[in-house]
Amino acid sequence: MDNWMNHPGLKNIDPVKLELIKAATERTQGKTGNSLASVLLSLITAAQKKHIQFTTEEVDLIMEIMKDGKTPGEKAQIDRTAQMAQNFLKNHKK
Repeated sequence: MDNWMNHPGLKNIDPVKLELIKAATERTQGKTGNSLASVLLSLITAAQKKHIQFTTEEVDLIMEIMKDGKTPGEKAQIDRTAQMAQNFLKNHKK
């Protein structure tokens, strides 16, 4: 996860969103399973407080970054978390 900032998908992302992603990524270090879900939901909540909404593509990118270096089981948990986050985003769009 050391080189995640070089991911090409981050090239044109809003700097405020990038800072939120950076903070969330730091909080995921060494975490697995439900801990990742809480970090993601915290990221979405923090963004909403700043009137920022992540697109589905941005959430997918965050999940890809979070999966870097994880075991297949951890990646599956992250995929389930991503699905929950996407459902959350769909249900809370204005």
